[in-house]
Amino acid sequence: MPRANPTYAAPPPPASGQDHRRVVVVGGGLVGLTLALDLARQGVAVTVLDEEDSVSSGSRAICFAKRTLEIYGRLGLGARMLEKGVTWKTGRVFHGDRQAYEFDLLPEAGHEYPAFVNLQQYYVEEWLVDACVAAGVDLRWRHAVTAVAPDATGATLAVATPGGAYTLRADWLLACDGARSFIRRSLGLAFQGQVFRDRFLIADVVITGDVAFPAERWFWFDPPFHPGQSVLLHKQPDDIWRIDFQLGWDADPEVETQPARVRARVAEMLGPLVPFELEWVSLYTFRCRRLDRFVHDRVIFAGDSAHQVSPFGARGGNGGVQDADNVAWKLAATLRGEATPTLLASYDAERIAAAEENILHSTRATDFITPKTPAARAYRDAVLDLAEGHAFARAMVNSGRLSRPALLADSPLNAPDDGPWPGGAVPGTPAPDAPVLRDGRPDWLLRHLGGDFSLLVFDAVWTPVPGLRAVFVTAEDTPGALWDHAGLAAARYGAPPGGAVLIRPDQHIAARFAAPRPDAVRAALAAFMRETVT
Repeated sequence: MPRANPTYAAPPPPASGQDHRRVVVVGGGLVGLTLALDLARQGVAVTVLDEEDSVSSGSRAICFAKRTLEIYGRLGLGARMLEKGVTWKTGRVFHGDRQAYEFDLLPEAGHEYPAFVNLQQYYVEEWLVDACVAAGVDLRWRHAVTAVAPDATGATLAVATPGGAYTLRADWLLACDGARSFIRRSLGLAFQGQVFRDRFLIADVVITGDVAFPAERWFWFDPPFHPGQSVLLHKQPDDIWRIDFQLGWDADPEVETQPARVRARVAEMLGPLVPFELEWVSLYTFRCRRLDRFVHDRVIFAGDSAHQVSPFGARGGNGGVQDADNVAWKLAATLRGEATPTLLASYDAERIAAAEENILHSTRATDFITPKTPAARAYRDAVLDLAEGHAFARAMVNSGRLSRPALLADSPLNAPDDGPWPGGAVPGTPAPDAPVLRDGRPDWLLRHLGGDFSLLVFDAVWTPVPGLRAVFVTAEDTPGALWDHAGLAAARYGAPPGGAVLIRPDQHIAARFAAPRPDAVRAALAAFMRETVT
């Protein structure tokens, strides 16, 4: 029986029929709620409009990657996701009835969060709603936008509610209303990219019997139970398994989503002795495309309203959450008057590059999974045959390159190194985590970074810069510092003794200083906030 989602009451419209809010988020899904929570935690008053009165139906985005988990750790939800979710890092690829190879997505220890946690999207959205309420976010359920008129200083929205219509003026409008974005269509903005001629069936299946599937990602090419096509399997909490069946472009959506038809496919896969129930069924088509720009004056797009990728590789939900992580601190700084509005232009520069990377990997995966010519299929099958015994061929297998954070190496916000730096994570990279000890107790480095600008200082005495928080990491146990007892922090940053790393509010590396001087650090910070993209 499908899960009964919570329902939320629709607040009445303003008695005057008009309202004005500084920041309005349209779309109360995964991305919109994450963005609203991040802004609220930075002191920004946020209103969220959603045409529904509940969280998403079906599991939808289930694979939360390490970087996304770190973002939710900063927002206070990481531990809860770890506790409820299914942790995994191993993937297996099968060809026919044989295993071609397996891979480990996080072979190195010393991270608070694993490579992936599988967790139904509706759980995360429900917890985000609770966190938003606690943070004072103005959540307006069943408030549907019916018209939008943007201008140079904001946007005017027509909003329909069960209690009547009203007009809402927004100084900033954040469009997080998904793949069928009303805001995007209203502005006449078109996607660039392609739609692939194939269809896939998603089935969330509750399996109550014993199965041989562990908590791993299993992908089959041409399996005996679904010949000529591909199948993907993931374990979720509550004895639910996600199964994706490739169907082909000629498949009839109405026929293929009939419960009896889906049951027959699942039974063929599991065998006659495994009892199961259907929880949720959906059909999708691959789309790899994006908007030309994400920032349109005072209207900013994030998540599926800005870009779309195929679900293989877990790039959609993770990419959207990382959009929110990127834009929230920039908008908050702009609203506080700490930066010129041109800082927001770097959201375009950074997240379009990330979207392009996701689209590239997603397109290549789609081409490999669904070859469109006999020659392409022959190449794919040959690669799969070779992968079983030859390591070089495994790099050529593409069952969906799994989500990794974008390395913003070409970001206009990156500062050149101030002095020689021997290696490690470069500017534009998400700050690596590492185990540390604080006052003798186990801790994690990333728990002390993010939310504001901070300077990560390695084994040095530092002259404070006003408004900049310093985090000290030392090779020896030192009062008031984080003890890098395993040496992993210094190794992952490539930090020389006395070096320092400027960390952005979204936990990305901004600059590195081999011998930090307050005036150099102050200049780098000022350039960030005042002299960004023009």
